[in-house]
Amino acid sequence: MLSTREAYGQALADIGETCDFFVLDADLSKATQTVHFAKKFPERFLNMGIAEGNMMDFAAGISTCGVPVFASTFAAFAAGRAYDQIRNGIAYPNCNVKIGATHGGVLIGADGGSHQCIEDIALMRAIPNMTVLCPCDKEETYACVKAALAYEGPVYLRFGRLGSPEVYKEGTLDFAIGKGQVICDGTDVTLIAIGDMVSRCCEAQKLLEAEGIHAAVLDMASIKPIDAELICKFAEKTGCIVTVEDHNVMGGMGSAVAEVLAKNCPTPVEFVGIQDQFGRSGTPEDLAERYGLTAGKIAEASKKIIEKKG
Repeated sequence: MLSTREAYGQALADIGETCDFFVLDADLSKATQTVHFAKKFPERFLNMGIAEGNMMDFAAGISTCGVPVFASTFAAFAAGRAYDQIRNGIAYPNCNVKIGATHGGVLIGADGGSHQCIEDIALMRAIPNMTVLCPCDKEETYACVKAALAYEGPVYLRFGRLGSPEVYKEGTLDFAIGKGQVICDGTDVTLIAIGDMVSRCCEAQKLLEAEGIHAAVLDMASIKPIDAELICKFAEKTGCIVTVEDHNVMGGMGSAVAEVLAKNCPTPVEFVGIQDQFGRSGTPEDLAERYGLTAGKIAEASKKIIEKKG
C-alpha cells in the first residue's frame, strides 16, 4: 500500500524514461520521493537547498526554455513559504511548472501544526491560471502526474504521507483534468472526497449500507477545474451532499463544491474536514479521531444531512 507521495516519486522516475522534463527539490528529496528521479536522471535534477522561493522562480525560468518542470517540497513550504513566487513568477506569466506538494493535511502525523498544511488548496485554487489536483491512490497519482505533464500551464499537485488503500485497479481509471470519478452509485446522499478521504468514504458507504442508507461516493481529484456537471447530477439525484477532505473546511474542496451548488443547484451540504483550527502532533489514527476524519464520523455527517433534507 503506497502513499501518494511514494507513487509520485515512482511516477516521475518511470515517466522520465520517455518524457523530457526537469525536477527540482528543496533539500527534501527523500521525503518527497523525488530521490528516485534524481538517481535515475541526475542531469535533469536540481537540489535547490532550503530555498523554496528560489526554487519556484528557478523552475519558472527553466520552463521558459520549452521544457516542463516539477518543483517539489512539503505543502506547507510550497503553498506557504513560496506563495509570492508561485503567484507572480509562475501563475501570472502562466509558466509550465508543476508543483509537487507532499505532506498535505493533518494526517501526516507527528510533525505538528507548523508542518500540517491545511490551507494549501484554498491558497492555490484562488490563484488565476492554477490547476489543482489531489489524487487518492497510486493509480490516480500516476494519472494526475501524466495529465499535469500533458497540460500546458501551472499545476498544483497535493500528495499525502500515509499509505493509501487501493481505490482503482490498474488500468481501470479514465482520468481527465476537470472530471470527477463515480466510485459508488447511490440514491440517499452523495459523499464527495479527495486524497486519503476517498477510501474512508468507501468505508463509510459500507457502514451506511448496513443501515439501509445508499450513499454515492465521488472522487473529486480535479479540484480546479471542478466537475460541476457531475456534482449537480448527484445533488439532484440524492438531494444532499457531504464533502470530505483533510484540509480546512474554509476554502478547500468543500467550498469549491458549495460554490457550484449555490450557483447551479442549491442543495444541503455538510462539511467534514478540519474545522478552522490548526493541527497538532499525534499519530495519524489519533488525529483522524480528533479532527473527525474517520469513516464513522463521515457516516454520522451523512445521516445528519439526510435528516436536514427531510
